[in-house]
Amino acid sequence: MDGERAEVQPHNAPTLNALNDAYLEISRRSTKMRGLLMFFAIFPICFTLAVLAMACSSWEHGIVFSLQILAPGIMTGAMAYHCIRIDTAIPRDEPVRFNRLRRTVYVYSFEHVWWNPFAKWQVTTKSYDWADLRAEVWRQRGATGQGGLMISWGVSVAVVKPGTNHVIDRFPLSVYQDEGSSWDYVRAYMQYGVDAVPPVREFNDPNEVPSHNLALRLAPKVEWPAAMDVESRTGPA
Repeated sequence: MDGERAEVQPHNAPTLNALNDAYLEISRRSTKMRGLLMFFAIFPICFTLAVLAMACSSWEHGIVFSLQILAPGIMTGAMAYHCIRIDTAIPRDEPVRFNRLRRTVYVYSFEHVWWNPFAKWQVTTKSYDWADLRAEVWRQRGATGQGGLMISWGVSVAVVKPGTNHVIDRFPLSVYQDEGSSWDYVRAYMQYGVDAVPPVREFNDPNEVPSHNLALRLAPKVEWPAAMDVESRTGPA
């Protein structure tokens, strides 16, 4: 990681929440899919309401008959609830802070099991030594509905056990058409400081979201633990 000076082009800079002599914060917010599940949840909600109305009107035919009608509505209602929960439970952003003075990286993440509505979903914050990080560029191919080929790529960061190449953890740094430029940006900053990276015209506010995106507006704000927030933004005493 401490080899030749990384070349960084201004148009390849990642979305930044903050940049100064002490730390760099990269945004990992994805707005491309947020709100889509809520939109699709409208249809099962309407179906559930229609089934409830039918079950109430058929109550005179017997409880068993009404429950048979009601069962599909309960299942689709649960599916709608799960879609809405996924869309609104994930925080507005999941930033990563690279503290150049402490040589430490702080990761704000949301852990959830998308297929299990009963699993515990929670925000986690972790810190790692910069020297223990390794970048991994990945590429994924898949077929589109029109028979074409869709290619996406991004950068993950592997955390290795000190002094070895044994990976003990991983976290995504970026997704969608990033062949390593975000890692080049981070590496240049950590090695040489603010002067080594292009100036930023506008910073992203992790808690400011588009007014038209209901899912993001309902999502929890980014709130670092108080002690970690101060530590990750400052240098050692």
